[in-house]
Amino acid sequence: MNLKSHFITIINRFESLIAWSQSKVTNKQFIFLSSVLVGISAGLAVIVLKSFAHSVFTFATYINGILKLNYINSILPIIGILLTVFVVDKVLGGSIEKGTSQILFAVAKKASIIPKKQMYAQIVTSSLTVGLGGSAGLESPIVITGAAFGSNYAQKYQLSYKDRTLLIGCGVAAGIAAAFNAPIAGVLFAVEVLLVDVSIAAFTPIMIAAATGAMVSVIALDESILLSFKQQEHFHHFNLFYYVLLGLFTGVISIYYSRYFEKIERYFHVSKLSVYKKALLGSSILALLIFVFPTLFGEGYESIRILSQNDPGQLLENTLFKGFRNNNWMLLLFIGASMMLKVFATGFTLSCGGNGGNFAPSLFLGSYAGFFFSYFLNLIGLTKLPVSNFTIVGMAGILSGLFHAPLTAIFLIAEITGGYGLMIPLMIVASTSYAISKRFEKHSMDVKNLAKKRNAFTSNKDSNVLSTLETNSIIETNYLTLVANENLERLVDLISHSDQVIFPVVNEENELVGIVHFNDIREIIFNTYRVKYTLIKEIMTFPAVLVSPNEHMENVMNKFEQSKKAFLPVVLYGKYYGFISKSAALEAYRSKLKAMTID
Repeated sequence: MNLKSHFITIINRFESLIAWSQSKVTNKQFIFLSSVLVGISAGLAVIVLKSFAHSVFTFATYINGILKLNYINSILPIIGILLTVFVVDKVLGGSIEKGTSQILFAVAKKASIIPKKQMYAQIVTSSLTVGLGGSAGLESPIVITGAAFGSNYAQKYQLSYKDRTLLIGCGVAAGIAAAFNAPIAGVLFAVEVLLVDVSIAAFTPIMIAAATGAMVSVIALDESILLSFKQQEHFHHFNLFYYVLLGLFTGVISIYYSRYFEKIERYFHVSKLSVYKKALLGSSILALLIFVFPTLFGEGYESIRILSQNDPGQLLENTLFKGFRNNNWMLLLFIGASMMLKVFATGFTLSCGGNGGNFAPSLFLGSYAGFFFSYFLNLIGLTKLPVSNFTIVGMAGILSGLFHAPLTAIFLIAEITGGYGLMIPLMIVASTSYAISKRFEKHSMDVKNLAKKRNAFTSNKDSNVLSTLETNSIIETNYLTLVANENLERLVDLISHSDQVIFPVVNEENELVGIVHFNDIREIIFNTYRVKYTLIKEIMTFPAVLVSPNEHMENVMNKFEQSKKAFLPVVLYGKYYGFISKSAALEAYRSKLKAMTID
């Protein structure tokens, strides 16, 4: 038996064991077991991704140090992005879903079913892109991979939509927990960003998965690969005002990043260039940026550590500005330029064909923003701020502003700093940045495009439920119709032989010309004379509000609210189609809400 056959046999036996256990325990107990297995899978994915990316970064640094080939960092990202495009084109069918927004779309519109290829596609492509220096993060691919493990595991063992969604949350939480050794942040990210409709009882399997993922990561990964900080200064209350200012600053920077990233994405999306020409164009611009600012290479976590330490001038070594290593103003300008150019580096990396996410760039941007803010105030002599603290807290500001996830931001930074000594400034900066960003950007950058198409969950539970309802599914099309020139005898006959209370009036082309409601003609129909000599067109009214079969249910419910009507007529391509009743819409809402609530 060869190695491949032996491996397949082991997998089959393991799956049989899981299926056997499913038949012996309750559904709740099986979910607990499943959360552990999904957590282990996500943790292993993190090990593969992080180890590869760290190895390539170490290799590139070694080459630069020994051979003094400063341009090697620029060549590697071009190779990585072109390889990624090649794999997507030749191996993955020409497309790959990027960003955590795809998880939201799967939950909202695809019954929490994520394609099997996402269990390996993200690992392969993001390893090539980020591992070879693309200016993006691995956390988004990790999250999608974890979600894919959860979804496909649930499909394998025929679990319900609720359980599939819950295991997706387990995979997401385990991925973030393993990537940062931050289980609390993993749980909060899953609940705050992805699964907004979760009961307290559902926290248990998500917490189990997060703890499992973090444990796997801690056991197998070297601590230097994970982003962590051991050095920080004490928090002093007299710096509170400056932390508020930092929150405002990071909020503005978050808006800047989100909008320019969207512009870069749109440019490449509408471009007529082939995928390989797009990749070459974008990666070449990225290569130029990295040549001038080597800190834009890869995830950038090493430069974040340097910034938080006592000698940030190290960042200027092996750059075009190494002669200014001890010049504080040149260091500040270098940091500021890197901060402003990060959106272009990440935008070109992801939009031209590379794969990765914005989680790591948000931490990079936040640390640089925090350093720039505090270092500048110190240089001009306005105050004396603890630069390392502001560097660390700035990450929470940008993460909160970009992803609209203040709780995740607060606890993630608290966990990777190894304590809660900075909890107060973290809360101030994260909440302030979130408030500023939310004021000008209604949705987080990952959700924005889906929200425009009404295809994703948001923090509004009503919108979430309504986004899953199809308007066409609750339209009643079997209403009896009237003609405008008929008298009321026809209407009285219909009323006596049906339970309709509203009647559409149509012409020869089946166009809706009016409606008649029973309540409006109750007095008339008991008057024989008026019934015989009154025409339909004399009593009908034209509806002020019309509905399309393809209209979003949230719009339909708003029309019910504004019109104060119990029935709304539906028109398709100018022709009468049917009616939607408010009672049917509310019943569909209640049924869907019950089915979607994860408990």
